[in-house]
Amino acid sequence: MTRFPRFRRARARRLFAAATTATLLLISAGLTTPGTAAAATPAVSEPGYWVVTAPATAVGDLATDLSRRGYDVMEGLSPDGVPILATADAARRLRRDGLTVRYTGPLYQPVPATVQAAAGTYYGGYHTAAAHETHNQQVVTAHPDLAVLRPIGQSWLKTQNRGGHDIQALCITKIRTGDCALSTTGTKPKFTLMAQMHARELATGELAYMWIDYLVSNYGRVSAVTTLMDTTELWVIPIANPDGVDIVSSNSTRPVSQRKNAHDNGCSGTGRGVDLNRNSSYHWDVNQGTRCSETYPGTGAASEPETQGIQNFLAGIYRDTKPAADFSPATTATTGTFLTLHSYAQLNIYPYGWTNSLAPNNTDLKAIATAMARSNRYTVVHGDGGLNYFAPGATDDWIYGTLGVPGYTVEVGPNSSTCSGFFPAYSCMSSFWNLNLPAFMTLASAAAKPYPTGS
Repeated sequence: MTRFPRFRRARARRLFAAATTATLLLISAGLTTPGTAAAATPAVSEPGYWVVTAPATAVGDLATDLSRRGYDVMEGLSPDGVPILATADAARRLRRDGLTVRYTGPLYQPVPATVQAAAGTYYGGYHTAAAHETHNQQVVTAHPDLAVLRPIGQSWLKTQNRGGHDIQALCITKIRTGDCALSTTGTKPKFTLMAQMHARELATGELAYMWIDYLVSNYGRVSAVTTLMDTTELWVIPIANPDGVDIVSSNSTRPVSQRKNAHDNGCSGTGRGVDLNRNSSYHWDVNQGTRCSETYPGTGAASEPETQGIQNFLAGIYRDTKPAADFSPATTATTGTFLTLHSYAQLNIYPYGWTNSLAPNNTDLKAIATAMARSNRYTVVHGDGGLNYFAPGATDDWIYGTLGVPGYTVEVGPNSSTCSGFFPAYSCMSSFWNLNLPAFMTLASAAAKPYPTGS
């Protein structure tokens, strides 16, 4: 398996030591991690992971009910109930409603005291939105023959003249005339990797950062990378929700659990904002969440500037090969692939996510997801399989349903251990990378002909 770029034994020992220290600290504190059987009950206001069960109620039905009531329902079905992120006080309210609620672990992993925070990082090593922007510029400055940086939209705060960010996309390829244009007429097929649409899903942005470095550092050195960059445009949107990431990283040791963007909607705390992965213009559903819930889809389809920028960008570089009807297939002439990274549940998800009905290109779509699973060993699912709910208005469905481009979601990270949850120890990034790099390469390499059978 391809290793973490520039990963040396000394750094491996440091990461192992950091992970060991974090585990020992958890044990000494009497805590265990998400998905484990025994855990100390946290303080009333302390957020943590719980599993909820109800007599004679199907897990999927319970998940839907909890989500509609405003609870933060996690991806990935627990074998014995619905996992949620909540405070101990909220868990007590659920018990008063007659539900069984079991604590499985804390939201936060300890950051070892020995970790020296580098500029632009937080929570043991994760990069801020500003640091990603600096990194993007450094890459194109150092590798003008391999990378181009494009602004593709604006965050909500920037549209309000209240700070904010441009949404940035890097195009990485061996640049020749006509490459990396915001046009559907380019000769090279395209692969796009997008991360941190849900701001609190820290590992996803970091994987995008590593993917960028791996590509530009290994052109001319690793044959598979060289071939890929000679033949394919590799687009990266490292931070799809930069305003949200600013909120998350505002506390460097206990990140804020902000999922949505920063759109003011009268809600306090992490209730503020719109879930960008329910906001696309494909099968947008007003019933996905109330205004302050984690899955609030916004006031209308593609209401958010982040969504508009991303959709306009993708429609501007990929050719449309699919009829508008949901169950009309894309043609075998389709080129391009798309991946959006989320966390956590160890899933490779392929279209559709808004229904359990098979997509018209199901055979080919599933074949790519299965090929990815040979390296990351994640479960291959579609619809609500492996999840607690459908996801109408999601980006992966939008790109397939409207353009015919195969769109995938990878849910990074396990359901237990210090590498679980939205805020895994930074030392987990090496294992995430080693598992998912080959999956990225698989999906990128499929961009030239993603539908070989047309079925």
